[in-house]
Amino acid sequence: QVQLGESGGGLVQAGGSLRLSCAASGRTFSTVRMAWYRQAPGKEREFVAQIACSSGSFAVADPVKGRFTISKDNAKNTVYLQMSDLKPEDPAIYYCNALVYLGATRTYWGQGTQVTVSS
Repeated sequence: QVQLGESGGGLVQAGGSLRLSCAASGRTFSTVRMAWYRQAPGKEREFVAQIACSSGSFAVADPVKGRFTISKDNAKNTVYLQMSDLKPEDPAIYYCNALVYLGATRTYWGQGTQVTVSS
């Protein structure tokens, strides 16, 4: 089992920045990849960014490329999403996701953190 806890969401003006954190606990040594997704009201959950836990290789979705950065601190079992130049299309609940291998692959989700952007 892996437990995920997001923090760092809030209200920010358009053009501003926020840093989201996702702290993982439990069997984190089995985590293969960490990712961020978001879901706006009335829309499907969409991929934002991901990072491989061993290599650190990462990918960022096109809508946020150049504005959002994903990083990790292995010592703290924490993944970050640095969001800059926030736009009116960015508000959503941001969810942390972990892909874990425990004999078989499993996916875990955090409870989400709300990001609101004011114009």
